[in-house]
Amino acid sequence: MKLLERHHPPPATPAPPATPAPPGAARAVARSAAVSVSVGDFGLLLLRMAFGLLLAGHGAQKLFGLFGGEGLTATGRGFTQLGYHPGTFFAGLAGAGELLGGLGLAAGLLTPLAAAAVIGVMINAMIVTVPQGLWATDGGMEYPLCIAVVATAVAAIGAGRLALDRLFRRRDGGLPEMAFAVGLGSLGAAVVLAVS
Repeated sequence: MKLLERHHPPPATPAPPATPAPPGAARAVARSAAVSVSVGDFGLLLLRMAFGLLLAGHGAQKLFGLFGGEGLTATGRGFTQLGYHPGTFFAGLAGAGELLGGLGLAAGLLTPLAAAAVIGVMINAMIVTVPQGLWATDGGMEYPLCIAVVATAVAAIGAGRLALDRLFRRRDGGLPEMAFAVGLGSLGAAVVLAVS
């Protein structure tokens, strides 16, 4: 008999039935899981706010002459010298892209679209500065490259739980969101370069 027991374990006894959770408990657990905020969410908020608000400030300098900026007319003259015609229109377009894209990133609102606006402006800035090389100390493309990379990364990662995008279904970032931001930004930059 002992030999048979070693090769054929006794049949398992059925588990007692689970006690049902009190009404509303599942919703409470789901709600607490949905609103839990991680250190990563705070890190994303810090990153988005720093880059987004500084970029929005650059846009306000171009558009309105705020924060020591030259305003649209003077910035337009600079754009004309860079080969963008009409300069005032393209200065306004760049300023609007920086202002709205920066505010969108800072707030975490429509993040892939905000990132696309930033990426489009930064591609044009890189094209203008690439003849001077990489480093900003030589007038190179270092600064717009870094901003474009941050915007791309935020689109890929998502804005986090401390963002207005939490109200929308596709709030967590991913490959489609990153591809949308890079694709639309590149298309916008190509259109600007083609018509300027």
